[in-house]
Amino acid sequence: MCLAVPVRVLQIDGQKALVELGGLARQTSIMLVPDTQVGDYVLLHAGFAIQKLDEREAEETMRLFAEIAEGMQNTSNLSEVKTK
Repeated sequence: MCLAVPVRVLQIDGQKALVELGGLARQTSIMLVPDTQVGDYVLLHAGFAIQKLDEREAEETMRLFAEIAEGMQNTSNLSEVKTK
């Protein structure tokens, strides 16, 4: 299964961009989405921006990912309690 995550573009230098998700920044290629601008949200997959997103859609997706992560953490905590 492949997963693409929404990230916000902080800086652009040619076909490379510095993007941020959850306080972490990394370099990515924007060659597949050449009209990307600073402040845009893009879907990041395997080091490449593959699609632009509107801000509302990106924030909703990030909210859903946070809910999933929280649910997984809660499930993990329950497993630890059951094994003790």
